Amino acid sequence: MFALKLGLLGLCVYLAVSFVCAQMEIAAKRQQLENVTQQVETQQAQNEEMQRTVEVDDEASYMERVARDKLGYARPDERVFIDGANTGS
Repeated sequence: MFALKLGLLGLCVYLAVSFVCAQMEIAAKRQQLENVTQQVETQQAQNEEMQRTVEVDDEASYMERVARDKLGYARPDERVFIDGANTGS
């Protein structure tokens, strides 16, 4: 009888530990899903912006914006001022 009780207690402990581990894994997977969902939303917004650019046929202004924002270009007769507080130094 004692062995049966001990066996049932061991089974209960095993099931409890398995349940806790499963819950922790579910929480981790939910966090991963949230991160991936955020990435998908960001990519969809970028895709929509590019689609609007293509549809409007405003390629010149798009290229100018990319040249200014990402490549740091400016027009020959233009002065560009950089705010030193936002440089991260």
